[in-house]
Amino acid sequence: MSRMGACHRESGDWQEFRVQPVPAGHGVMGQEGSALAIPGLMISKESSSLSLPLQSPRPRLYPAGCAMVEVTVTPQSSLADRPVQIRVRGLSPSQLVTLRAWLKDEQGERFQSRAFFRADGAGEVDPGLHAALGGSYSGVWPMGLFWFLQPDTLFRRLVKRDVAGSPFRVRLEVLDGLCLDTDPREQPLGCCEAERWYVGPGVQRVPIREGRVRGALFLPPGPGPFPGVIDMFGGAGGLIEFRAGLLASQGFAVLALAFFAYDDLPRVLAQLDLEYFEEAAELLLQHPKVRGPGLGVVGVSKGAEVALAMATFLPQVVATVWINGTTFLYGNPLVYKELRIPAIPYYTERLLFTEVGAIDNSAIFADPRDPAYHASAIPVEKIRGKVLFVVGEADRSFNSKLFAELALARMPPESGRILSYPGAGHLIEPPGSPLCSNSSIRGTPRPVAWGGEPQPHARAQQHSWQEILQFLELHLGSVATTKL
Repeated sequence: MSRMGACHRESGDWQEFRVQPVPAGHGVMGQEGSALAIPGLMISKESSSLSLPLQSPRPRLYPAGCAMVEVTVTPQSSLADRPVQIRVRGLSPSQLVTLRAWLKDEQGERFQSRAFFRADGAGEVDPGLHAALGGSYSGVWPMGLFWFLQPDTLFRRLVKRDVAGSPFRVRLEVLDGLCLDTDPREQPLGCCEAERWYVGPGVQRVPIREGRVRGALFLPPGPGPFPGVIDMFGGAGGLIEFRAGLLASQGFAVLALAFFAYDDLPRVLAQLDLEYFEEAAELLLQHPKVRGPGLGVVGVSKGAEVALAMATFLPQVVATVWINGTTFLYGNPLVYKELRIPAIPYYTERLLFTEVGAIDNSAIFADPRDPAYHASAIPVEKIRGKVLFVVGEADRSFNSKLFAELALARMPPESGRILSYPGAGHLIEPPGSPLCSNSSIRGTPRPVAWGGEPQPHARAQQHSWQEILQFLELHLGSVATTKL
C-alpha cells in the first residue's frame, strides 16, 4: 500500500488517459466539449468556472470504462426506518471499490461508514445482493451503509433533533480501490444523496404545554381517529422525538413526553410522580383525533420503568412496550396519590471504567432478588393490559433480561412476552439508528457504556421494530388506512 490511511488501487486496472465528452449543460457556459477524465477537475454549473483543488503531484486517473460511474439510491427520499436500494453501475468487471456513506448531524458532527466490494461481471455493485468484503461490516447487508454509521468523534450519538423540519441527508460515494480513511483530495467516481426523514408527508407536529404536561404531539394526516401512544426516553431527560415521528408515520397519534430537564419541568428527577403521567394520558385521550378508550406506552431505560408503572396503575394503558428497563424502582421513589413505593439506592461506588474510559453502570444496581428490596418492586401483578418486553442481552447498563423475567413471573398469565436479543445493547431503537455503544449524556461526568455488537444489534432493531408495530396495532386497533 503506497499510503497508509488513504486509498490503495490495483495497478493492473490502469490504462491510458481517455478523453470523454462533457454532457450538454455541464461544460463551460453550458457548451458541449471534451475534457480529460481527471478527478479533481471540476466545472461548476452555477459559476461557469473551472477549479482544480489541491491534490497530490500525480493526478489520479480513472480506469478505462469508469468515467461514467452512476450511483443511485431508490427511493431517494424515504422514512428513516424504511429500506432503500443502493446500486452502482459503470464500473469495470471485478473492479475493487469502496462505497462510503456519510452525513452531518445538526451539531455538525460527521458520521460515516464504508464497505469494500468487487464489481460483478456487468460492472455493478448492489449491497443487497453482493457481499461486502470488509470495512464497517462484511457480508450481505442491504442497509449496511446506513446501519453501521459511526461518529468521527468518540462518544457521539446520532439523534435527529429537528424531526419535522428537515431530514438527515446521507451522501453516498463510490471510490476506486481500497480507501481506509477520508482524504479530502480524493474525488469519488460517482455519488448521490439520500434523504432520511423521521416524519412522513402530512404528519403534523404540535408542541404540548397543557397543564403540567410538556412534550410534542405527532398526528398522522387525515381526520382520524388514530390509536394513541405515549413515547418516552430515559435518564438523560429532555425531549427526544424521532421515534414518535416514525410511529406517527405508521398511523399512530403519538405524544413524545418529557418528564424532566425540559422547559419548566424539574431539572433533576427527584421522584416519579405518576399523577403527571396520568395527566398526560388523559390529555392524549381527550384529543378529538385520538381513538380510545385505551392507549399504548413505549419507553426505554428509565422511560421503560415509568411505562411499566403506568401499565400497573393506570387503566387507560392497555399496551406497553418496555425496552431495556428495570421492573423495580431504582434511584427515585414512585408517588401516586396516597401510595409511595421506595427506591433501591444506586451503589455508585461499584461503577467500572471500560477500556475506552466510559462508565459501566451495570454493577450499581443491587440484585432485585434480595428480599430486602421486595417493597421496591413495581406491583406488576395488577397489570390488566399487555406488555412486550424488549431485551438486549449485551446491555451494559443493567441486566434487562433478569428484570423482564422477574416481572413476567409475577404478571397475570398471557399478559406479557419477552423478545430477547443476544448481542444487542441498551439503546434498541428503530432500524436506521446505528448502534451507539458509548455516549456522553447529561448529568454524568464521563460517557456511559450502553453495550452491543454492531451486527446483532442491527438485526435486533430490525426485528423488534416490526414486532413493536404489530403489538401496538393488535392491542390498540388497526392503523392500515393511515400508514404512510
